[in-house]
Amino acid sequence: MRAIFYSITLGMAVSGCAQVEGLFGPSRGVDAPQSAAPAPGQTHPEARPDAAAPPSGARTAEDFDTTSEEERSAARSAARAGAVDLGVTIASLGAPGEPGFWLKTPLVDAPGKGRVDYPAKGTSAAVDLIPLDAARGAGSQMSLSAMRLIEADLTGLPEIRVFRLSE
Repeated sequence: MRAIFYSITLGMAVSGCAQVEGLFGPSRGVDAPQSAAPAPGQTHPEARPDAAAPPSGARTAEDFDTTSEEERSAARSAARAGAVDLGVTIASLGAPGEPGFWLKTPLVDAPGKGRVDYPAKGTSAAVDLIPLDAARGAGSQMSLSAMRLIEADLTGLPEIRVFRLSE
């Protein structure tokens, strides 16, 4: 009975090794994967030329959030007229190194201006809406600046309502 137990345990351990192969660099005899070209019609966000990148030694949320007080004030006072309700989504923190107020979401299929409302705190922010290639219910990614502005927990998954603003 012991021999069977040890055989099964050893088999599980060895099979686990195959799953982590390549995590710490390319495996032997296999070329590193090349990045795929975007599919026709697929949009990808581009960095705003006027946006300040976080400093190389950034460690805290304040370090990464390079938006000015004027930009935060403008995002707080988002226009409410002509807003189209796109629905509710769960947001996670997007790439902290990408400055600005944005939301990558499957709720839109074209870039545009929008607003997010965070009912739990009664806060809102104007954001750039960026299409996210995912299923509609997959959730969204929000910029650090926008998460801070709506007072959401940076490690949480806030439920937000998304609106497209008429331009």
